[in-house]
Amino acid sequence: MFHQEVFLSTDNNATSAIAQLLDIMARLRDPDGGCPWDLKQNFDTIAPYTIEEAFEVAEAIARRDYGELKEELGDLLLQVVFHSQMAREAALFDFEQVARTLSEKMIRRHPHVFGTDPAADEQAVKVNWEAIKAEERRAKGREHDSALDGVPAGLPALQRATKLQKKAAKVGFDWPGPAPVRAQVEAEWAELDQALDGDHIDAVEDEFGDVLFSLINLARHLKLDPEQALRRANAKFERRFRYMETASPSSLDGLSTDQLERLWRQAKDQE
Repeated sequence: MFHQEVFLSTDNNATSAIAQLLDIMARLRDPDGGCPWDLKQNFDTIAPYTIEEAFEVAEAIARRDYGELKEELGDLLLQVVFHSQMAREAALFDFEQVARTLSEKMIRRHPHVFGTDPAADEQAVKVNWEAIKAEERRAKGREHDSALDGVPAGLPALQRATKLQKKAAKVGFDWPGPAPVRAQVEAEWAELDQALDGDHIDAVEDEFGDVLFSLINLARHLKLDPEQALRRANAKFERRFRYMETASPSSLDGLSTDQLERLWRQAKDQE
């Protein structure tokens, strides 16, 4: 038996703020005096902004900038409201249905909280979650044809590679630990070197992709988030490059390779 009272818990201030946001979006999309840019948009044109806002949320979290996080979460919420308003105009669904569907899903997938099914630990929760998702797919007539089903094709390639590997690992297709994965990375590097000796760019791209895929696999076995690791590397490069620009007596594009190397070493040393 689920606790139905979870549907009855409301925050008047939050409800008022969401209602105001929905009204603003409806006004922006009003053919009579709305915003010309907003009126031109559709699901396809807004989708890239939705993805971008999600990454900006992640960036604010990585910087521990919680004031920025508040603003970026608002921008991400706007994407949900925008899509919901367009769907409402097309008589598909509205924001209330989106929120209600989510609430029902969260209750259904947490029977250890809202029902009577126990879950001893995090692993038990994950097992239950996957079983419930599988049942939901069956109810929709979407039987599992592959262990890799459920990984969106539109995900950024790095994230999709991680999810594909995790899906495969669940059915036993995985290395036993980091050491053999590290050896596989070396093997893929060797194959990339061979491809570089040729003149077929497609072969080079193919082998380069294999190297990246193997490195992501290594990160997974090391319990690292490859996205976070690359984000840190990006921040490190940007920080050092900006130091070089500040420390250089002239524009970087006028310096020799040796001069650039010295500046780069200075940037590393000052950290």
